[in-house]
Amino acid sequence: MAGGQGSRLRPLTLTRPKPMVEVLGRPVIDFVKDAMHDASIDTVVVTTGYRGEQLEQHVQSWNSGERPIQAWVNQESTPMGTAGSVRLLAEHLTETFVVGSGDSVASFDIRALLKSHRESGAKVTMALWEVEDPTEFGIVGLSESHLGNLDGQLRQGYICRFKEKPTAEEAFSNVINAGLYIIEPEVLELVPEGEKFDFSKQLFPMVLEKGWPMYAKTIDGVWFDVGHPSELIRAQHTLIAQRNTLPFPLPNGDFEDGNFVAQSAQMRGSMKGSVVSANSQIGSGAHLEDVLIMSDCLVGENCHLTHTVIGRSVTIGKGSRLKNVIVGDGVELKENSVFEDCRIPITD
Repeated sequence: MAGGQGSRLRPLTLTRPKPMVEVLGRPVIDFVKDAMHDASIDTVVVTTGYRGEQLEQHVQSWNSGERPIQAWVNQESTPMGTAGSVRLLAEHLTETFVVGSGDSVASFDIRALLKSHRESGAKVTMALWEVEDPTEFGIVGLSESHLGNLDGQLRQGYICRFKEKPTAEEAFSNVINAGLYIIEPEVLELVPEGEKFDFSKQLFPMVLEKGWPMYAKTIDGVWFDVGHPSELIRAQHTLIAQRNTLPFPLPNGDFEDGNFVAQSAQMRGSMKGSVVSANSQIGSGAHLEDVLIMSDCLVGENCHLTHTVIGRSVTIGKGSRLKNVIVGDGVELKENSVFEDCRIPITD
């Protein structure tokens, strides 16, 4: 599923769909694609709407290279929601299928989820992630048996309850929907044809109400819904720290002292907790701290960037200072520019 506009990531998403935003120099959609590839899934369909032409070009590249997989794009003419977009593919989904969110970075073990799905006899199996504060998410309540009693301590079991963004008092668990599902074809028949419909808010409560078994399992490793710039920074920190234990490939480059510099990048300054992506150049005397610089950028001499995300093909004049800033693709900043707590260009 890759149809979201990513409004919280503007201006990065003014020129590309959210799944094409880069983490460690890779579009985030590639991470879930790799998880599917590792589970021997042989066909992937990407459902998209907003700026789908970019995704179509990128997805075509999956059909060749070192890890080829049969892949194609289904472009929505109008937004159909998460379940509605998948319903458009009903004629192709005649056996057990996997649905993943194209805008999250996660270490999904889909083989293990498929095994649990088959053993439990579930119509739907959902990947979960454990959080400290469940009030910002949709939480899931589990039971040891189908139609059994809720046990808030379980991390694996049959789904018995959902709750969107509970208060602290309402929270009956701290495991949340991680955006990857294993689904039987008959479940898709519940989605009204031609109607905008959502998995978590409409379809899954409907399955639960019908008394069909739904299973869930908490994943280990990493999970990030990169819907906010701070999540991009946090994701890169975690991926760098755990790079030797991750189940998916990372780009070629130098990992040193909590940083990453792509193989084709040039780094003449200093950095801390930062990423410099392919073909980008950082001038002498520049300092980066908690910064993500995407591909084909030029940062001039003696610049100072802190907690900032820089889009593709950006030029930042020498002596500039940026703090808590998001810079969209193709922006050119003059020498000695100073910006703090803003987005360039300015967006609503």
